[in-house]
Amino acid sequence: MNETESTINRALILRIIVKALALFMLLNLLFALFQPLPLIGKLSVYNWLVPGRTRLPYGENPQAYNLSLDNLEAMFASHEIVQPKAANEYRIVFIGDSSTWGILLKPDETLTANINVADLTLDSGQQIRAYNLGHPILALSKDFLILDHALAYEPDMIVWLTTLRSFPRNKQFFPPLVQNNSPAIHRLFKQYQLDYDLSDPQLADPTFLEQTIIGQRRPLADWLRLQLYGFVWAATGIDQFYPDTYDLRSSDFEVDISWDDYTEPQTLTGDDLAFDIIAAAQERSGRIPVLLVNEPIFISDGENSHLRYNFWYPRWAYDNYRDTFAQMADTNKWHYVDLWDRIAGSEFTDSPVHLTPEGTSQLADILSEAILTLANDEADE
Repeated sequence: MNETESTINRALILRIIVKALALFMLLNLLFALFQPLPLIGKLSVYNWLVPGRTRLPYGENPQAYNLSLDNLEAMFASHEIVQPKAANEYRIVFIGDSSTWGILLKPDETLTANINVADLTLDSGQQIRAYNLGHPILALSKDFLILDHALAYEPDMIVWLTTLRSFPRNKQFFPPLVQNNSPAIHRLFKQYQLDYDLSDPQLADPTFLEQTIIGQRRPLADWLRLQLYGFVWAATGIDQFYPDTYDLRSSDFEVDISWDDYTEPQTLTGDDLAFDIIAAAQERSGRIPVLLVNEPIFISDGENSHLRYNFWYPRWAYDNYRDTFAQMADTNKWHYVDLWDRIAGSEFTDSPVHLTPEGTSQLADILSEAILTLANDEADE
């Protein structure tokens, strides 16, 4: 190769590199401008090449063929709820925390699985079909976000399981799912005039760089991993890692009555507890009935149990919450059932709200009656 040819080749390589860089920059620019992640999230192998998952993706253990991500479109696209609604189906969406999702429970042991196996039928002849849209990490804002998204899938009823730990106003922007869906949170909170500081840095708008392909490489990788996991999950049915042993919920406590940021008993008000998010979600649901459920908790009889029901709740705070919830439900005519003490302490596992398979089955039986009553009453109106 002579010197002239060598110079031409170097120039050609340089032009290729410059064009490749320009194309890459253009793609990043277009990605940031059009924000296609929600559209990409709708592209899914689930409910097509593999069945839809029975619960939303969550977890970080590769042995579970599952992962946590924040793309709501991808999360829902992987779930069985996107399947067309059957002609005779009465569709019930369950939302809530990790107890609803089913920590330490196999897919066929969850609350919704128990509801479905009961083969419940309304007086009208409609067949009840329950969908598990619970998601770990406790915050009403996270549940509201999922509820808002679930309305696109034609639910006939929403069953919302809650507990006091989801209610502190100062914790509503804590869940990553909330933080990484700040535009939707801004929209919902502004639309329903919820008085929260939307300039909170936890909800900070992403920078331009963070909206490019480079900045969004982790969400893109998560979306791809979710698709790849689908094939192994479909073959095994495993969507959670089950440890051989785990620490049982505490039964004995120190002399301590603190809760959240409070060290002494006081009356909890709307400035402390996010009942306004419950009210906004009720309004957002329109004519779709929402059954609010104060979920069962572990009630200890161990050391200092006269001060605390469990590791999470001193008695003063939880009793105050229950009284306020009952009053709010009565004043606002919410559909509400309080099941806080309906499951024996022996049926709780590693937290004050996580149930054994037997405890979950018992809760499903109790809820089935409330669901049938509400659904039949609504049909008669």
